[in-house]
Amino acid sequence: MTTLATRRAARTLSLLTIALAVAGCGGEPATAAAPAAVEAPTATTTPSPAERDIPVIGEAFLTAMTPEDNIDSPAAWSAPDGNIWVIATAKATDTLVVYDGKTGETLRTVGSLGAGQGEFERPNGVAVADDLLFVVERDNHRVQVLRLPGFEHVSTFAADDLVKPYGLWVNKVGNGYEVYVTDAYMAGEDAEGEDILPAFSELDRRVKRFAMTPSGDGFDARLVSAFGDTGEQGALRVVESIWGDAANDRLLIAEEDETYANELKVYDLSGNFAGQTIGRDVFKAQSEGIMLKSCGDGGGWWITTEQGKGRTVFHLFDRATLAHAGAVTGRSVANTDGIWLHGSASDRFPRGVLYAVHDDQGMVAFDWNDIATALSLPACEVR
Repeated sequence: MTTLATRRAARTLSLLTIALAVAGCGGEPATAAAPAAVEAPTATTTPSPAERDIPVIGEAFLTAMTPEDNIDSPAAWSAPDGNIWVIATAKATDTLVVYDGKTGETLRTVGSLGAGQGEFERPNGVAVADDLLFVVERDNHRVQVLRLPGFEHVSTFAADDLVKPYGLWVNKVGNGYEVYVTDAYMAGEDAEGEDILPAFSELDRRVKRFAMTPSGDGFDARLVSAFGDTGEQGALRVVESIWGDAANDRLLIAEEDETYANELKVYDLSGNFAGQTIGRDVFKAQSEGIMLKSCGDGGGWWITTEQGKGRTVFHLFDRATLAHAGAVTGRSVANTDGIWLHGSASDRFPRGVLYAVHDDQGMVAFDWNDIATALSLPACEVR
């Protein structure tokens, strides 16, 4: 997501640069303190992954780069024939791009611009549960559900409840699903066209929770609740990525307002702020994609994304304690929005694979074994 935080930072730097130039052109010399005001917010003050001694692992593959698509988020599905499909949202072309999850080959595109069934307008968040594909459309402000492998339309919902949705997490409950959707609505624009953040009191609808229950050949969906803390620490200022851990009654939600902090907010599944945030002490750039690596013994790790423009860093946190468990980076991957952890074993990735968007143009894959080895993580048996 390109957020108001990014635009604010760029505008602040521009204004500081102009002010410095004006000071230098006047009759009085610029003060010694002036350059420090410009240096503080620039990227050069952020330590690179190498400077932070972060292990570098090789990407298993890099897909074709298609900058015209503006790739945002991936989700993976194990096909009955043993193949893996990775389905990514293409925001600029209003389609879905389907990759071979073992080789990175582009298999096909799905959809077109529109508001009908199987059509999309600015698709953003995507998730797979069983044989269902869930797609959040920002500009149609809805969630569309398709059935794999044929991409047949199953259900469309939430158009009357969402304003500017971005990300989602799907939790299987009995024969149905709970769908949590982040909603980054704003309070309008200022005179310069910049988004205006709502007041804290108006941030109580940042996440919408829907219940999907079977009905005939499809599902009925209804809004169950809307939530968001209205206090300074727990408020969800700018939201996109969200993921949950039903076994531990926990949601992690990325805070993307960099003018406030780079961190993840901890909530419970009912929508209550847990009074805890993580990542602020280790994130050096915007927090983005979130996934959970679950192990058969109840352990595991949260995988989170630090969206560096020059290099993405993936931070791992202990599933239970939320303690920082280490970080890795790739040789090439940068500017990552969405990620997807595909935990199922395959002949190509026997211990699972992490897929990550690369620079809005394509996708990379990391063998989970390489991540675990780099960080000396214990074995994780998936049942």
